[in-house]
Amino acid sequence: MMRIILLGLPGAGKGTQAQFLIRRYQIPQISTGAMLRAEIEAGSALGMEAQKYMHAGNLVPDQLVTGMVKKRVAAPDCANGFIIDGFPRTVAQAEVLRETGIDIDFVIEIEVGDVEILRRMSGRRVHPASGRTYHIEFNPPRVPDVDDVTGEPLVQRSDDNEETVKRRIASYHEVTKPLVNYYLRWAESGDLRAPHYVNLYGRGSIEHIRDKMFAALAQHN
Repeated sequence: MMRIILLGLPGAGKGTQAQFLIRRYQIPQISTGAMLRAEIEAGSALGMEAQKYMHAGNLVPDQLVTGMVKKRVAAPDCANGFIIDGFPRTVAQAEVLRETGIDIDFVIEIEVGDVEILRRMSGRRVHPASGRTYHIEFNPPRVPDVDDVTGEPLVQRSDDNEETVKRRIASYHEVTKPLVNYYLRWAESGDLRAPHYVNLYGRGSIEHIRDKMFAALAQHN
């Protein structure tokens, strides 16, 4: 069983490594945002309850989101496990997840320094029509600020500008980083329900990080 939570700063490479996990273990990636939208579109009791909070401009309560996660992980495609990216975001949410009885096998933190994250994200450029992504340093277009295929202008997404990235980094350290200590302490407690904690240094080639991740998972599985 591979029930995995991914942690790390925006731009740390969680999405890239999740794709390797999906292919290797044949497990789905679960997005709480996508789940909320699906429940609302289906008109389920959970979805209607969540919609009340969203229409009022309030956050959906942790208990409700965790209820959706519990329902989702009971689906047949999660028989071999699942990957949760973006939840829990806080220690309070992690406690609710734990109390709900959703067992997790591994918590994987991809650790990348703030300066490197800023460099990665603020350098991204996108071709809006196709979604093609470039990077001014790591994957530049042939002509600066122009899409290779269409010749149309590239743009910088609003959430990739330097000030926004700095705010997202600060928010992660304040709100989400405490999850690292939470899961680390739990893993060291001897509790049989505790997930294994895996820390990966997220610099280097994508393949190198992937191989370190698979080796760590194999060691504890």
